[in-house]
Amino acid sequence: EVQLVESGGGLVQAGGSLRLSCVASGFTLDDYGIGWFRQVPGKEREGVAHITTVNGRTSYGYSVKGRCTISSDSSKTTVYLEIDSLTPEDTAVYYCAAVDLSRAHIPLAPDWYNYWGQGTQVTVSS
Repeated sequence: EVQLVESGGGLVQAGGSLRLSCVASGFTLDDYGIGWFRQVPGKEREGVAHITTVNGRTSYGYSVKGRCTISSDSSKTTVYLEIDSLTPEDTAVYYCAAVDLSRAHIPLAPDWYNYWGQGTQVTVSS
């Protein structure tokens, strides 16, 4: 069973930092690209970051470049997303997603992803 479980969301003051976790099970992480996305009510999901653990390549959405880091642990079972200098615009539900690398995909385009976690709420107060 393919499963992705996010955690680490919460209420954070503007200017603070947050580290989200995505625990993957039921598949080999190296066979997938892992992306972090976020969504607010009434808006489409936005790509935040992406990592291909097999080679360590990463990509970031323009809105978080310079203050976001995606990484995986040594066992390659967990993917992390660290966001610094949070602003109220970062408030959203953050989702972890996986896409099979056997198919072509756009790293930060949500429609290409096969599997999704349930999301974790991040709220940034001003």
